[in-house]
Amino acid sequence: MSGLEIIKAGIYSTIQDKGRFSYMHLGVTNSGFMDEYAAFACNKLLKNEIHTNLLEILFPNVIFKVKAETTIAITGAKCEFFINNIPLDTWQAYKVKASDEIKIGKIQEGQRVYLAVKDGFDIEKEFGSNSTSMKEKFGGLNGDKLKNGDILPYKESTTFIKRKWKKSFLPKYEKEIVLRVILSYQYEDFDKEALDKFFSSIYTITPDFNSMACKLDGEKISCNISTLVSEAIAFGSIQIPKDGKPIILLKERQTIGGYPKIGTVLNIDCFKLAQMKPGYKVRFKKIGIEEAQQKAKEFLLTF
Repeated sequence: MSGLEIIKAGIYSTIQDKGRFSYMHLGVTNSGFMDEYAAFACNKLLKNEIHTNLLEILFPNVIFKVKAETTIAITGAKCEFFINNIPLDTWQAYKVKASDEIKIGKIQEGQRVYLAVKDGFDIEKEFGSNSTSMKEKFGGLNGDKLKNGDILPYKESTTFIKRKWKKSFLPKYEKEIVLRVILSYQYEDFDKEALDKFFSSIYTITPDFNSMACKLDGEKISCNISTLVSEAIAFGSIQIPKDGKPIILLKERQTIGGYPKIGTVLNIDCFKLAQMKPGYKVRFKKIGIEEAQQKAKEFLLTF
């Protein structure tokens, strides 16, 4: 079979695209690229539609064998990247041919590496998406992370245009970031002291951080809500559970939840969060809805 053969899958490599939508009422989560900026850029380098499926790689030492000629692009976390043991720069496109070997080595800055092929992988969609959701066993290959010996089929492509992401647009992966927050309709149930503490504190990302949620450690936030009926959860929602430690809900979040929500992290800041690691720091800053909408529009205009 023509495609990309997985020689060494690494600890956690999956197929993702923009995600699946309009199924949350059935309990089906969105899934999808955790860092949309890096994923969109990867597809843009290949002149793919920006929602096209690609590989999201979380850990180093991943090796692929090329089975048919195509063009690839690699973006995301700063990492060691090799074609046939030749070290190369990321955030650009490369032509590869049958028998070439691609390797992702040590991840030096950031958390997630993205690798795409021209026109994406030729695999069947489930609920309108190729995104892997291991919790629900949807998407990807058999709803699971990639394994040694898997082959990702694609259509052979002999055309090649050398493209490189503009240096001034390359993201910086820092160890402390500011997350902009739109206050939720429940914010009035947090007293002024709690809100002031939330926006003035520095929180640490705990090891309990995955595509479902990011649990933070730091100042405890109290809420006046004692009981709450479970309700729909938006991307970026900040839940305050009983222990008072904020949880940011991400792409594979549960579809409903019963904890109070102090606000929602701006979506484009969630993409930055996706490249953080346990031990890194975050702070919160309030942003108005109109400014948030403008920032989101500016992001999409990049592509």
